[in-house]
Amino acid sequence: MKNITLSADETLIEQARTIALSQRETLNAAFRKWLLQYTGQANSGQKVDTLMKRLGHVKAGRRFSRDEMNER
Repeated sequence: MKNITLSADETLIEQARTIALSQRETLNAAFRKWLLQYTGQANSGQKVDTLMKRLGHVKAGRRFSRDEMNER
């Protein structure tokens, strides 16, 4: 695992530490979770692009009537 150094306002760091403590985790663990979510967001955009390319052959075609849209 690689170490990094971050700079932030002292008050902000203390608030984050308090929140992490209330969730029974360290600030370091909370940051790791955030980093996973942050990098996952970038990957989800790529997944959507891949899916849209796979579904490129699908054509919407016609408009649905109100009754058709509300069918269950």
